[in-house]
Amino acid sequence: MRRRPADYRRPVRRRFSYWIWALLGLFSVAGLVLFVVQHNYHEDRVEQPTLEKNARREHISHMGLNFTEEILSATSFARQLSEQITLAKAYVIIAKEHNNLQLAWEFSSKIRNCQLLLSKAAMREEPITFEEAEPIIKSLSALIFKAQDAHYDVATTIMTMKSHIQALEERAKAATIQSTVFGQLTAEALPKSLHCLNIKLTTDWLRKSSLQELAEEKRNSPRLVDNNLYHFCIFSDNLLAVSVVVNSTISNADHPKQLVFHIVTNGIIYGAMQAWFLSNDFKGSTIEVQNIEEFTWLNASYSPVMKQLLDADTQKYYFKGSEDLEVEPKFRNPKYIYLLNHLRFYIPEIYPQLEKVVFLDDDVVVQKDLTSLFSLDLHGNVNGAVETCLEAFHRYYKYLNFSNTIISSKFDPQACGWAFGMNVFDLIAWRKANVTTRYHFWQEQNADRTLWKLGILPVGLLTFYGLTEPLDRRWHVLGLGYDLNIDNRLIETAAVIHFNGNMKPWLKLAIGRYKPLWERYVNQSQRYLQDCVTS
Repeated sequence: MRRRPADYRRPVRRRFSYWIWALLGLFSVAGLVLFVVQHNYHEDRVEQPTLEKNARREHISHMGLNFTEEILSATSFARQLSEQITLAKAYVIIAKEHNNLQLAWEFSSKIRNCQLLLSKAAMREEPITFEEAEPIIKSLSALIFKAQDAHYDVATTIMTMKSHIQALEERAKAATIQSTVFGQLTAEALPKSLHCLNIKLTTDWLRKSSLQELAEEKRNSPRLVDNNLYHFCIFSDNLLAVSVVVNSTISNADHPKQLVFHIVTNGIIYGAMQAWFLSNDFKGSTIEVQNIEEFTWLNASYSPVMKQLLDADTQKYYFKGSEDLEVEPKFRNPKYIYLLNHLRFYIPEIYPQLEKVVFLDDDVVVQKDLTSLFSLDLHGNVNGAVETCLEAFHRYYKYLNFSNTIISSKFDPQACGWAFGMNVFDLIAWRKANVTTRYHFWQEQNADRTLWKLGILPVGLLTFYGLTEPLDRRWHVLGLGYDLNIDNRLIETAAVIHFNGNMKPWLKLAIGRYKPLWERYVNQSQRYLQDCVTS
């Protein structure tokens, strides 16, 4: 059978394929609807815990708020409020100065409101909100504009604040001076226990004639002028301090019986000093105590210091204080013209038969045998001392007024300074160089206090200029009365340690690290000392 041509064939039925496409479209629409519904449902479930999590994070961040950082932040309301408080306080002062007490009261009230809001924010550890800050900032700003309308403009504010700053600076300066004065008083005050000890010993001296008889017997001992022995001199009115110097020197000496101590004190402490050294054992060493008031040759006609002590201007300067705030209180300290401090320049007159002595301050502790000092060659010099110019500020120009031609024409400003406190004096060379006359000259030149202002050392530097032999630094270590950081190795190897400074070891303000070095030589077994410490 023949096939028909294509044009004459019957078309094929497509009804089944149309239904398939319709079903596929329907399923696609249903799937899309289900997807949208499911997606929205999932977002709703996810969104809620996310918001809760964000809320928790925000709460945690508020709980950990650093309020200091909040105030420092340039965009925070706390910063704006704190700055307005500062400005408002300035206007309070200005308003009071212009007798506008109502305006001052209004500013004070706004300041309290600001401070209260800042305090609440700090307590709850949350930043200040706009709603909280807006009314206070607006009201305080309006008050500031009101103040400006009352001619309290920026220029007035600046001038007023400047004057107040100057007043505060003056008050701070006065407080510093007062603090310095109190510090000096504390350093120079005699502790109650030492005052008690002096009274008990003085009572013994006056009541016991046996002590006075013993002192009279020892007064003419040939050991006092024997140049084969080792002579030490100490000038002080501090009994306990002198006893520590003597005890420490004897304890570390190889041959204590060859030591002779020459002590000079004032009339008030003389009896107590005699009673102490006559009543205690010092391993066979010889101890002489003299009263400075018995030195009749030391008078105003001979000593410039004595003459200055009788001068009305000097007494006013040192003893009555000065209204001039430019003069530091330490420069007016009476100890600098205290006669016992100046006795070191009269050693050959006090001990005319001696040839060599070691001078010790009352605030030193001896840790080694010092007898080898007497065999040192001073190369013709008068004074053997440890130099202190390892530090730059211990040069002559730091102590003396080189703008004065008397000083600048005779001395090198870069010359090395040295220390009093442990010095070897060759008295033969002293007398030959007429050192005491040099001291008198410089003391007279400085009657108006223009060559130097502070202390015994400057006049010593002038007097012994060109006559000082530098000693090994280990002989004398300084600074235990002010320096907290001295190397322990330096202290251990030192022959003498010096508590120079205000923190003396017998005071409560002593540096605790160094105090045991001094206390080990205090005679704790002395009955009166025990009674006075416990009373």
